[in-house]
Amino acid sequence: MFLTYMSALIRRFVKDEEAASAIEYAVIATMVAVVVIAFVTPLGGAIKTQFNAILEGLGGTAVK
Repeated sequence: MFLTYMSALIRRFVKDEEAASAIEYAVIATMVAVVVIAFVTPLGGAIKTQFNAILEGLGGTAVK
């Protein structure tokens, strides 16, 4: 009984085009997140370096 219900549910999910669109959007969102993380991480380090240089120029101590 349970296996029949689960197989019918899986068949309906596979045939449902809205589910395919949702999966496509999830894949796109994941790729965008990976690209943002890949570019923002080094950029954050560069910005921190610049702020530390400015702070040291003003006579303060650098942030680690």
